[in-house]
Amino acid sequence: MPELPEVETVMRGLHARLQNRRIVSFVQRRPDLRFPLPPGLAGRLTGRVCHGFRRRAKYILVDLRGGPEAQTLILHLGMSGRLSFDGAPAGAHEHLTFGFDDGTVLRFVDPRRFGMLDLVPTAASATHRWLAHLGLEPLAPGFDGPALARLLAGRLQPVKTAIMDQRLVVGVGNIYASESLHRAGVSPRRLAANVGPGRAAALSAAIVEVLEQAITAGGSSLRDYVRADGQLGNFQSFFRVYDRAGEPCGRCGGAVVKLVQGGRATYFCGRCQR
Repeated sequence: MPELPEVETVMRGLHARLQNRRIVSFVQRRPDLRFPLPPGLAGRLTGRVCHGFRRRAKYILVDLRGGPEAQTLILHLGMSGRLSFDGAPAGAHEHLTFGFDDGTVLRFVDPRRFGMLDLVPTAASATHRWLAHLGLEPLAPGFDGPALARLLAGRLQPVKTAIMDQRLVVGVGNIYASESLHRAGVSPRRLAANVGPGRAAALSAAIVEVLEQAITAGGSSLRDYVRADGQLGNFQSFFRVYDRAGEPCGRCGGAVVKLVQGGRATYFCGRCQR
């Protein structure tokens, strides 16, 4: 599933191409994705202008103007969804197609149909049922060691599981959790309640560093993810532990090991991560 850097990269790609562009056509080829699509989408979207682009956790929010009330399109890519510009039609897996006033075509392609889309009044977007429960944004002001320590305090679960809990911190998926914990020197098996202020400060800084570097690299392309311009992300070239079981740790020379936590693969160095 695309994680925060991939979603941020896609959002920025949409902003670069579609800011102030008007939707002139919309084709919907099925009534649902993961959930039923809003009724009357074509009529509600056509004529609207893309006024702004935002990201909340792993959701892309497109603020629309040009009607009696400001609306926001909420998009989630799911497991295999992607947004791509122009090019040839993508066949049976192209479920939605947006046409814009400059001739740009944006295609929503999702083979597994786990993607999500809704259209809501902008004033109500922050309290939407997909967004209302979400935790701190790790790239927003206020995310630091003390804030992370408060979130982890008293939690009797492994710290890796905790930082992937979207109710606490948003967007830190499996890849970036492993990479951040390694850079911070924190074991993924350590209980969240036992992280402490010093480790929390190191871990919060590592999370920000890893996410920002991944965004600069355009995200990580391992399976389905591509950017909106069709290019692959490149952060996988900078992995220090993820998917490197048996290789030497670049910091201490110990072996990178793999274990399963909560059904997800975790990679870490058993020597220097404590």
